[in-house]
Amino acid sequence: MLFRGTMHTFLPGRRPLSPGNRAGLGAALVLLAVVSAVELADGPQEVHYVGLLAAVPFVAAVFAVWQVVLGAGLLATVVGAVFVGVGGGQIGMVGLVNLMGIMLATGVAAAGATIRQRQSEQISELLRLAAVAQQAVLRPIGPQVGALAVAGRYISATAAADIGGDLYEALNTPYGVRIIIGDVRGKGLDAVRLASIVLGSYRHVAYERADLKLIVEDLDRAVARSVGDEDFVTAALVEERGGTLTIVNCGHPAPLLLRRGQVIPLEPPAPAPPLGFMPEVKPRVERLEPGDRLLLFTDGLGEARREGEFFPTADRAWRLLGHGTVGDGLASLETALVDWVYGRLEDDIALVLLEYAGPDGGTAVSVPSWEVGAAGS
Repeated sequence: MLFRGTMHTFLPGRRPLSPGNRAGLGAALVLLAVVSAVELADGPQEVHYVGLLAAVPFVAAVFAVWQVVLGAGLLATVVGAVFVGVGGGQIGMVGLVNLMGIMLATGVAAAGATIRQRQSEQISELLRLAAVAQQAVLRPIGPQVGALAVAGRYISATAAADIGGDLYEALNTPYGVRIIIGDVRGKGLDAVRLASIVLGSYRHVAYERADLKLIVEDLDRAVARSVGDEDFVTAALVEERGGTLTIVNCGHPAPLLLRRGQVIPLEPPAPAPPLGFMPEVKPRVERLEPGDRLLLFTDGLGEARREGEFFPTADRAWRLLGHGTVGDGLASLETALVDWVYGRLEDDIALVLLEYAGPDGGTAVSVPSWEVGAAGS
Protein backbone atom coordinates (compact mmCIF):
# COMPACT_ATOMS: atom_id res chain seq x y z
CA MET A 1 0.00 0.00 0.00
CA LEU A 2 2.83 2.38 0.83
CA PHE A 3 4.54 1.65 -2.46
CA ARG A 4 1.33 2.29 -4.33
CA GLY A 5 0.91 5.67 -2.60
CA THR A 6 4.48 6.62 -3.48
CA MET A 7 4.04 5.68 -7.12
CA HIS A 8 0.96 7.93 -7.38
CA THR A 9 3.23 10.96 -7.04
CA PHE A 10 4.81 10.12 -10.41
CA LEU A 11 1.64 9.42 -12.41
CA PRO A 12 1.06 11.53 -15.54
CA GLY A 13 -0.47 14.90 -14.75
CA ARG A 14 0.97 15.02 -11.24
CA ARG A 15 4.15 16.72 -10.18
CA PRO A 16 6.74 14.42 -8.63
CA LEU A 17 7.88 15.04 -5.09
CA SER A 18 10.80 17.41 -4.70
CA PRO A 19 14.10 16.03 -3.36
CA GLY A 20 13.41 17.60 0.05
CA ASN A 21 9.94 16.06 0.25
CA ARG A 22 11.27 12.68 -0.83
CA ALA A 23 13.99 12.86 1.81
CA GLY A 24 11.54 13.82 4.56
CA LEU A 25 9.00 11.20 3.57
CA GLY A 26 11.67 8.53 3.21
CA ALA A 27 13.17 9.27 6.64
CA ALA A 28 9.70 9.22 8.22
CA LEU A 29 8.84 5.87 6.63
CA VAL A 30 12.14 4.37 7.77
CA LEU A 31 11.49 5.47 11.36
CA LEU A 32 7.92 4.21 11.13
CA ALA A 33 9.17 0.83 9.91
CA VAL A 34 11.81 0.59 12.66
CA VAL A 35 9.34 1.40 15.46
CA SER A 36 6.81 -1.03 13.98
CA ALA A 37 9.42 -3.79 13.79
CA VAL A 38 10.47 -3.23 17.40
CA GLU A 39 6.85 -3.24 18.55
CA LEU A 40 6.14 -6.44 16.64
CA ALA A 41 9.23 -8.10 18.08
CA ASP A 42 8.07 -7.15 21.59
CA GLY A 43 4.94 -9.23 21.17
CA PRO A 44 1.21 -8.49 20.78
CA GLN A 45 0.22 -8.70 24.45
CA GLU A 46 1.03 -5.11 25.40
CA VAL A 47 2.35 -2.05 23.53
CA HIS A 48 5.47 -0.29 24.78
CA TYR A 49 6.91 1.68 21.89
CA VAL A 50 3.91 3.24 20.14
CA GLY A 51 4.71 6.60 21.71
CA LEU A 52 7.91 6.74 19.65
CA LEU A 53 5.75 7.17 16.54
CA ALA A 54 5.31 10.81 17.62
CA ALA A 55 8.80 11.37 16.24
CA VAL A 56 7.72 10.37 12.72
CA PRO A 57 6.16 13.75 11.71
CA PHE A 58 9.09 15.64 13.26
CA VAL A 59 11.53 13.66 11.13
CA ALA A 60 9.47 14.47 8.04
CA ALA A 61 9.34 18.16 9.01
CA VAL A 62 13.11 18.48 8.77
CA PHE A 63 12.96 18.40 4.96
CA ALA A 64 9.35 18.16 3.76
CA VAL A 65 6.47 20.60 3.40
CA TRP A 66 3.57 20.60 5.82
CA GLN A 67 1.32 18.49 3.55
CA VAL A 68 3.84 15.65 3.58
CA VAL A 69 4.26 16.06 7.35
CA LEU A 70 0.51 15.73 7.86
CA GLY A 71 0.46 12.62 5.68
CA ALA A 72 3.31 11.05 7.63
CA GLY A 73 1.64 11.96 10.93
CA LEU A 74 -1.68 10.52 9.80
CA LEU A 75 0.00 7.29 8.76
CA ALA A 76 1.81 7.10 12.12
CA THR A 77 -1.50 7.65 13.93
CA VAL A 78 -3.19 4.85 11.98
CA VAL A 79 -0.31 2.45 12.61
CA GLY A 80 -0.32 3.40 16.31
CA ALA A 81 -4.08 2.78 16.54
CA VAL A 82 -3.63 -0.65 14.98
CA PHE A 83 -0.95 -1.60 17.52
CA VAL A 84 -2.97 -0.26 20.44
CA GLY A 85 -6.10 -2.11 19.31
CA VAL A 86 -4.29 -5.37 18.75
CA GLY A 87 -2.28 -5.15 21.96
CA GLY A 88 -5.02 -4.26 24.37
CA GLY A 89 -8.12 -5.50 22.63
CA GLN A 90 -9.51 -2.02 23.12
CA ILE A 91 -8.02 1.43 23.30
CA GLY A 92 -7.34 2.14 26.97
CA MET A 93 -6.15 5.30 28.67
CA VAL A 94 -2.46 4.67 27.92
CA GLY A 95 -3.16 3.92 24.28
CA LEU A 96 -5.37 6.97 23.99
CA VAL A 97 -2.65 9.19 25.45
CA ASN A 98 -0.14 7.76 22.98
CA LEU A 99 -2.43 8.40 20.03
CA MET A 100 -3.22 11.92 21.22
CA GLY A 101 0.53 12.52 21.55
CA ILE A 102 1.11 11.40 17.95
CA MET A 103 -1.65 13.70 16.69
CA LEU A 104 -0.36 16.62 18.74
CA ALA A 105 3.17 16.00 17.46
CA THR A 106 1.81 15.96 13.92
CA GLY A 107 0.21 19.38 14.36
CA VAL A 108 3.32 20.89 15.92
CA ALA A 109 5.58 19.39 13.25
CA ALA A 110 3.32 20.66 10.45
CA ALA A 111 3.39 24.16 11.94
CA GLY A 112 7.18 23.98 12.19
CA ALA A 113 7.43 22.80 8.59
CA THR A 114 5.26 25.75 7.49
CA ILE A 115 7.51 28.25 9.28
CA ARG A 116 10.66 26.60 7.88
CA GLN A 117 9.21 26.64 4.37
CA ARG A 118 8.36 30.34 4.60
CA GLN A 119 11.82 31.18 5.90
CA SER A 120 13.39 29.12 3.13
CA GLU A 121 11.34 30.98 0.52
CA GLN A 122 12.37 34.32 2.03
CA ILE A 123 16.04 33.33 1.99
CA SER A 124 15.74 32.17 -1.63
CA GLU A 125 14.16 35.49 -2.58
CA LEU A 126 16.91 37.44 -0.78
CA LEU A 127 19.58 35.41 -2.58
CA ARG A 128 17.86 36.05 -5.90
CA LEU A 129 17.75 39.79 -5.19
CA ALA A 130 21.40 39.70 -4.12
CA ALA A 131 22.32 38.05 -7.42
CA VAL A 132 20.34 40.68 -9.33
CA ALA A 133 22.09 43.43 -7.35
CA GLN A 134 25.48 41.92 -8.10
CA GLN A 135 24.67 41.70 -11.82
CA ALA A 136 23.54 45.33 -11.78
CA VAL A 137 26.83 46.37 -10.15
CA LEU A 138 29.10 44.16 -12.26
CA ARG A 139 27.86 44.30 -15.81
CA PRO A 140 29.35 41.80 -18.27
CA ILE A 141 32.44 43.16 -20.01
CA GLY A 142 34.09 42.19 -23.28
CA PRO A 143 34.78 40.22 -25.28
CA GLN A 144 36.18 43.19 -27.25
CA VAL A 145 36.59 46.76 -26.03
CA GLY A 146 38.39 48.97 -28.51
CA ALA A 147 41.72 47.37 -29.43
CA LEU A 148 41.62 45.09 -26.39
CA ALA A 149 40.20 41.65 -25.90
CA VAL A 150 38.73 41.74 -22.39
CA ALA A 151 37.32 39.15 -19.98
CA GLY A 152 36.15 39.61 -16.41
CA ARG A 153 35.45 37.06 -13.71
CA TYR A 154 34.09 37.28 -10.18
CA ILE A 155 34.88 34.43 -7.78
CA SER A 156 32.82 34.58 -4.61
CA ALA A 157 34.11 33.20 -1.34
CA THR A 158 30.48 32.65 -0.26
CA ALA A 159 28.85 29.64 -1.85
CA ALA A 160 25.37 30.93 -1.06
CA ALA A 161 25.61 34.17 -3.01
CA ASP A 162 27.82 35.89 -5.55
CA ILE A 163 27.88 39.24 -3.82
CA GLY A 164 30.64 41.39 -2.39
CA GLY A 165 32.61 44.60 -2.69
CA ASP A 166 34.99 43.76 -5.54
CA LEU A 167 34.34 45.72 -8.72
CA TYR A 168 35.51 46.15 -12.31
CA GLU A 169 34.46 47.91 -15.49
CA ALA A 170 35.85 48.38 -19.01
CA LEU A 171 34.73 51.30 -21.20
CA ASN A 172 35.62 52.48 -24.68
CA THR A 173 35.84 56.25 -24.23
CA PRO A 174 36.98 59.15 -26.46
CA TYR A 175 40.28 58.98 -24.55
CA GLY A 176 40.87 55.31 -25.21
CA VAL A 177 39.87 52.10 -23.47
CA ARG A 178 39.63 52.65 -19.73
CA ILE A 179 39.42 49.90 -17.14
CA ILE A 180 38.98 50.06 -13.39
CA ILE A 181 39.33 47.30 -10.83
CA GLY A 182 38.73 47.90 -7.15
CA ASP A 183 38.09 46.35 -3.76
CA VAL A 184 35.84 47.88 -1.13
CA ARG A 185 36.82 47.39 2.49
CA GLY A 186 34.25 45.15 4.14
CA LYS A 187 31.63 42.71 2.89
CA GLY A 188 27.91 42.36 2.37
CA LEU A 189 25.34 44.90 1.28
CA ASP A 190 27.29 47.92 2.57
CA ALA A 191 30.24 46.90 0.40
CA VAL A 192 27.96 46.40 -2.60
CA ARG A 193 26.41 49.82 -2.04
CA LEU A 194 29.82 51.51 -2.01
CA ALA A 195 30.95 49.50 -5.04
CA SER A 196 27.88 50.66 -6.92
CA ILE A 197 28.68 54.29 -5.98
CA VAL A 198 32.24 53.97 -7.27
CA LEU A 199 31.16 52.28 -10.49
CA GLY A 200 28.35 54.77 -11.07
CA SER A 201 30.75 57.67 -10.70
CA TYR A 202 33.37 56.00 -12.86
CA ARG A 203 30.94 55.24 -15.67
CA HIS A 204 30.22 58.97 -15.85
CA VAL A 205 33.60 60.62 -15.34
CA ALA A 206 35.54 58.13 -17.52
CA TYR A 207 33.88 59.77 -20.54
CA GLU A 208 34.36 63.32 -19.26
CA ARG A 209 37.91 63.54 -17.91
CA ALA A 210 40.93 63.56 -20.20
CA ASP A 211 43.37 62.72 -17.38
CA LEU A 212 43.27 59.66 -15.14
CA LYS A 213 44.39 61.81 -12.22
CA LEU A 214 41.18 63.82 -12.51
CA ILE A 215 39.15 60.63 -12.52
CA VAL A 216 40.89 59.55 -9.32
CA GLU A 217 40.03 62.88 -7.70
CA ASP A 218 36.36 62.52 -8.68
CA LEU A 219 36.18 58.96 -7.38
CA ASP A 220 37.95 59.93 -4.16
CA ARG A 221 35.36 62.62 -3.47
CA ALA A 222 32.52 60.17 -4.21
CA VAL A 223 33.96 57.66 -1.74
CA ALA A 224 34.67 60.28 0.93
CA ARG A 225 31.05 61.49 0.79
CA SER A 226 29.68 57.97 1.19
CA VAL A 227 31.78 56.24 3.87
CA GLY A 228 33.08 56.61 7.40
CA ASP A 229 36.56 57.50 8.50
CA GLU A 230 37.82 53.91 8.36
CA ASP A 231 36.25 52.89 5.05
CA PHE A 232 38.08 53.01 1.76
CA VAL A 233 38.37 51.51 -1.71
CA THR A 234 41.58 50.30 -3.28
CA ALA A 235 41.60 50.72 -7.05
CA ALA A 236 43.76 50.54 -10.15
CA LEU A 237 42.82 52.47 -13.29
CA VAL A 238 44.19 51.49 -16.69
CA GLU A 239 44.03 53.38 -19.97
CA GLU A 240 45.05 52.06 -23.38
CA ARG A 241 45.35 54.69 -26.07
CA GLY A 242 47.08 53.97 -29.37
CA GLY A 243 49.13 51.15 -27.90
CA THR A 244 50.25 53.17 -24.88
CA LEU A 245 49.27 51.81 -21.49
CA THR A 246 48.84 54.20 -18.56
CA ILE A 247 48.22 52.90 -15.03
CA VAL A 248 47.41 54.77 -11.83
CA ASN A 249 47.26 52.82 -8.60
CA CYS A 250 45.45 53.71 -5.38
CA GLY A 251 46.67 51.16 -2.85
CA HIS A 252 45.76 48.24 -5.08
CA PRO A 253 47.78 45.12 -6.03
CA ALA A 254 49.98 45.86 -9.04
CA PRO A 255 48.74 44.49 -12.39
CA LEU A 256 50.81 41.77 -14.03
CA LEU A 257 52.06 42.25 -17.61
CA LEU A 258 52.49 38.98 -19.52
CA ARG A 259 54.96 39.43 -22.38
CA ARG A 260 56.84 36.75 -24.34
CA GLY A 261 56.79 34.24 -21.50
CA GLN A 262 57.66 36.75 -18.80
CA VAL A 263 55.46 38.07 -15.99
CA ILE A 264 56.23 41.69 -15.05
CA PRO A 265 54.54 43.36 -12.04
CA LEU A 266 53.68 46.93 -13.01
CA GLU A 267 54.37 48.58 -9.69
CA PRO A 268 53.52 52.31 -9.45
CA PRO A 269 56.37 54.86 -9.41
CA ALA A 270 55.29 55.89 -5.91
CA PRO A 271 52.75 54.38 -3.48
CA ALA A 272 49.39 56.11 -3.04
CA PRO A 273 46.63 55.53 -0.46
CA PRO A 274 43.21 54.11 -1.40
CA LEU A 275 40.24 56.13 -2.55
CA GLY A 276 38.78 57.99 0.41
CA PHE A 277 42.18 59.11 1.66
CA MET A 278 42.90 61.75 -1.02
CA PRO A 279 45.46 59.78 -3.03
CA GLU A 280 48.04 61.66 -5.10
CA VAL A 281 48.86 59.20 -7.86
CA LYS A 282 51.79 59.05 -10.24
CA PRO A 283 51.08 57.25 -13.51
CA ARG A 284 53.14 54.42 -14.89
CA VAL A 285 53.36 54.36 -18.68
CA GLU A 286 54.24 51.33 -20.81
CA ARG A 287 54.33 50.79 -24.55
CA LEU A 288 52.30 47.73 -25.45
CA GLU A 289 53.39 45.08 -27.95
CA PRO A 290 50.97 42.90 -29.93
CA GLY A 291 50.13 39.82 -27.88
CA ASP A 292 50.74 41.50 -24.52
CA ARG A 293 48.32 40.51 -21.79
CA LEU A 294 47.54 42.32 -18.57
CA LEU A 295 46.03 40.71 -15.47
CA LEU A 296 44.14 42.95 -13.03
CA PHE A 297 43.04 41.36 -9.77
CA THR A 298 41.91 42.12 -6.23
CA ASP A 299 43.80 41.12 -3.10
CA GLY A 300 41.72 37.96 -2.62
CA LEU A 301 44.01 36.36 -5.20
CA GLY A 302 47.15 37.40 -3.34
CA GLU A 303 45.71 36.13 -0.04
CA ALA A 304 44.57 32.71 -1.33
CA ARG A 305 46.59 30.04 0.44
CA ARG A 306 46.60 26.48 1.65
CA GLU A 307 48.41 25.34 4.77
CA GLY A 308 50.06 28.77 5.00
CA GLU A 309 51.42 28.68 1.43
CA PHE A 310 50.13 31.42 -0.87
CA PHE A 311 49.00 30.73 -4.42
CA PRO A 312 52.02 31.36 -6.71
CA THR A 313 50.28 33.82 -9.01
CA ALA A 314 53.39 35.28 -10.66
CA ASP A 315 55.03 31.88 -11.13
CA ARG A 316 52.02 30.30 -12.80
CA ALA A 317 50.50 33.32 -14.53
CA TRP A 318 52.07 32.79 -17.95
CA ARG A 319 51.31 29.07 -18.09
CA LEU A 320 47.69 29.63 -17.08
CA LEU A 321 46.95 32.94 -18.79
CA GLY A 322 49.33 33.18 -21.74
CA HIS A 323 47.42 30.97 -24.18
CA GLY A 324 43.95 30.68 -25.69
CA THR A 325 41.44 33.49 -25.40
CA VAL A 326 41.37 35.79 -22.41
CA GLY A 327 38.22 34.02 -21.22
CA ASP A 328 40.00 30.67 -21.43
CA GLY A 329 42.88 32.10 -19.44
CA LEU A 330 40.66 33.24 -16.58
CA ALA A 331 38.91 29.86 -16.55
CA SER A 332 42.29 28.17 -16.19
CA LEU A 333 43.32 30.52 -13.40
CA GLU A 334 40.09 30.01 -11.47
CA THR A 335 40.34 26.23 -11.76
CA ALA A 336 43.95 26.23 -10.56
CA LEU A 337 43.13 28.63 -7.73
CA VAL A 338 40.13 26.69 -6.42
CA ASP A 339 42.17 23.50 -6.59
CA TRP A 340 45.01 25.16 -4.66
CA VAL A 341 42.79 26.23 -1.74
CA TYR A 342 40.76 22.99 -1.78
CA GLY A 343 37.66 24.95 -2.69
CA ARG A 344 37.77 27.23 0.38
CA LEU A 345 38.42 30.89 -0.40
CA GLU A 346 38.62 33.45 2.40
CA ASP A 347 37.84 36.51 0.28
CA ASP A 348 36.07 37.38 -2.96
CA ILE A 349 38.23 37.79 -6.04
CA ALA A 350 37.70 39.96 -9.11
CA LEU A 351 39.79 39.21 -12.19
CA VAL A 352 40.16 41.10 -15.47
CA LEU A 353 42.42 39.88 -18.27
CA LEU A 354 43.26 42.12 -21.24
CA GLU A 355 45.05 41.35 -24.49
CA TYR A 356 46.44 43.92 -26.89
CA ALA A 357 46.26 42.52 -30.40
CA GLY A 358 47.95 45.47 -32.07
CA PRO A 359 46.59 48.16 -34.39
CA ASP A 360 45.52 45.57 -36.99
CA GLY A 361 43.40 43.56 -34.58
CA GLY A 362 45.65 40.51 -34.70
CA THR A 363 44.64 36.89 -34.88
CA ALA A 364 43.15 34.92 -32.02
CA VAL A 365 45.20 32.01 -30.77
CA SER A 366 43.41 28.69 -30.37
CA VAL A 367 43.36 27.25 -26.87
CA PRO A 368 45.44 24.12 -26.29
CA SER A 369 43.43 21.17 -25.02
CA TRP A 370 45.62 20.92 -21.92
CA GLU A 371 45.35 24.51 -20.85
CA VAL A 372 41.82 25.11 -19.52
CA GLY A 373 41.35 23.34 -16.22
CA ALA A 374 45.00 22.43 -15.85
CA ALA A 375 44.80 22.89 -12.10
CA GLY A 376 47.11 20.15 -11.14
CA SER A 377 49.88 21.00 -13.59
